[in-house]
Amino acid sequence: MRILKRVFTGVVLIIAVGILHYTLPARDIVKIVGTDVKRMDVGQYAWFWASPDSGTNANLTRDVRFVNAIWPDGSARVYRNEDTEWNWPPYFKFDSGNLTAQAQGIAKEDDIWVAVTHYGWRIKLLSIFPNAVAMKQVSGPDQLLIPWFNIVFFGLLAGVLFVTWRMLRRFKRRRIDPITQQIEGASDTVSDYANAARDDLEKRQNAVMRSWRRWFGTAKK
Repeated sequence: MRILKRVFTGVVLIIAVGILHYTLPARDIVKIVGTDVKRMDVGQYAWFWASPDSGTNANLTRDVRFVNAIWPDGSARVYRNEDTEWNWPPYFKFDSGNLTAQAQGIAKEDDIWVAVTHYGWRIKLLSIFPNAVAMKQVSGPDQLLIPWFNIVFFGLLAGVLFVTWRMLRRFKRRRIDPITQQIEGASDTVSDYANAARDDLEKRQNAVMRSWRRWFGTAKK
């Protein structure tokens, strides 16, 4: 039972970490090289894609905006550029067209590095891309980016979990522990009665056996 509990806890933690890693914002320092629009079939992995733009066809095959970039080492980095609107995750992004125009303007300039804020994963095997949310020009590829939002989020999350743990512990101490102690006390009482009854039964059995032996010995004479 303890092993099953640990396995269940581990699975829950892995799922929670995966959801947070996918949903929370991350930033990449890259150079924008262009934009593109591709017809994508998102039916099989629709949960990795945002909803279609307002006023467009809601079919699972649709045109998707992309922003093409390169890392400082020259390797490629591609982002999809979709509105999240009021859906999950709650980035409330409605300006994918403006972001495309901003990326096109930056791509025309030389030696401009930007910090692209995004969420999601890049899984080449499944043709899944992170969704770019915003971009901001930075001084260079070595600029330090401090994830203030994530720091505050995890601080608040730790506080909520700590308060919840304290409340559950206090509830357990006030409500559950007394009941558990009563059950344990009743169990001990029942056990004592059972032991006493067993001892009395053994004494009666021994007395009967002694009487039988005495009678059997007398009969033999």
